[in-house]
Amino acid sequence: MKTEDFNYELPEELIAQTPIKDRDQSKLLVLDKNTGNIEHKHFNNIIDYLDEDDVLVLNDTKVIPARLYGIKEDTNAHIEVLLLKEENNNTWQCLTKPAKRIKIGTIISFGDGLLKAECIETKEEGIRVFKLHYKGILYEILDKLGEMPLPPYIHEKLDDKNRYQTVYAKNIGSAAAPTAGLHFTKELLEKVKQKNITICYVTLHVGLGTFRPVNVEDVTKHKMHSEFYMMSKETANILNNAKKNNKRIISVGTTSTRTLETIINKYNEFKECSGWTDIFIYPGYEFKAINALITNFHLPKSTLLMLVSALAGKENILNAYNEAIKNNYRFFSFGDAMFIK
Repeated sequence: MKTEDFNYELPEELIAQTPIKDRDQSKLLVLDKNTGNIEHKHFNNIIDYLDEDDVLVLNDTKVIPARLYGIKEDTNAHIEVLLLKEENNNTWQCLTKPAKRIKIGTIISFGDGLLKAECIETKEEGIRVFKLHYKGILYEILDKLGEMPLPPYIHEKLDDKNRYQTVYAKNIGSAAAPTAGLHFTKELLEKVKQKNITICYVTLHVGLGTFRPVNVEDVTKHKMHSEFYMMSKETANILNNAKKNNKRIISVGTTSTRTLETIINKYNEFKECSGWTDIFIYPGYEFKAINALITNFHLPKSTLLMLVSALAGKENILNAYNEAIKNNYRFFSFGDAMFIK
């Protein structure tokens, strides 16, 4: 299976640079994974496609303002640091630019010394491990100094940090938003509950894999970076009950999907747990956890495009993407949505 098989041509003007005014007014392409049939709606119509007794699974991770701009103390060179993953107490893996200037012992200062980062390990692909030094609470300092880590294809400044958070974001730790959830408003979620649809939550802290393209020719040779996940006992009970009673489990986003599939592959059921996952889902994978998926439109040749192709079939997905392009859908993080039913 070739990475090139998952390529498509996207006009640059369709890459959404800013979120639309009302979250739930984005377009919604509804794809029937069995027939390939396509409908064009708006996201607030999602309620019409959810049935009583469905279970909707959301990722409640919260994005940290993880992009920092600092000064290298010995040379005053400007350095950009993106916090990716906390290894242990105040030690973080970071994507660093320009990484070649950062050696073990290098100290970077942010906000006139409000936060300092000391390099204690160098890794490949621009990754450096830093010990952070500061007084007070780290996340309060990041709120003052950090910027939201928007993907590299977004060039516009984000006026409101909250637009890169879901309305239900709770557990701090992501380097990127679980973007399928950005379309939900509190009012829409209330309507979902009123229809007797159960909402439950998992946590997956989105990490480096989101920023990395697939750069091997053979899909099966790609190695995913690991990301931390958690599932509560309450969520596990809801999902096990849904499986037992043949109720639909609808995942909101590829991050929720990867969490659910990881857990059911590991334990053969849902259970209260936490851990690290590097699951890579591509065509040929047999889904054991989810029945349907709400997602955004993904980058060409990306692991996320491969995941949705595994669920709905590559031909169906690429056909739907072509339809979306013809109908001027907005793509990627701040773009429009797809429901694969």
